[in-house]
Amino acid sequence: MQNITIICEGKLKEKYLRDACAEYSKRLSAYCKLNIIELNPHRISDNPSAAEIESALESEAKEILSKIQSNAKVYAMCIEGKQMPSERLASELSGCGVNGFNNVVFIIGGSHGLSEKVKKRADIRLSMSEMTFPHQLARVMLLEQVYRAYQISNGGKYHK
Repeated sequence: MQNITIICEGKLKEKYLRDACAEYSKRLSAYCKLNIIELNPHRISDNPSAAEIESALESEAKEILSKIQSNAKVYAMCIEGKQMPSERLASELSGCGVNGFNNVVFIIGGSHGLSEKVKKRADIRLSMSEMTFPHQLARVMLLEQVYRAYQISNGGKYHK
């Protein structure tokens, strides 16, 4: 069984988001071992300077990188990443197992994104859309897409 880890900043605040994540986590249990790592957000001022943002991103990077297994396939969720259809994600996840990557890690940054160090560690930079979404909603969307990918790979009826 494949190990999927999602590393993200902060806990989900709204109940409807927690409920959605719980539902997709339950559904995914048939296909993979899911681990969601919620990192404590680094506090920055309301109007941070570029240096303050960079410092926070570097601190977050150290924490994120320490959570990634050396043999993992890593996807950094970032706006400049490439978009891919659900069928391609299904193929990617299936290919991970075939190519010896039993551990797959998705990283969702906070409101200021991800440090360049984290992006360089990633095997693939992935974007959900050119639109901007709250990072907490991005977690739900990612879980849904991972579930959809497994459904596609297994010939399920969920994906239409």
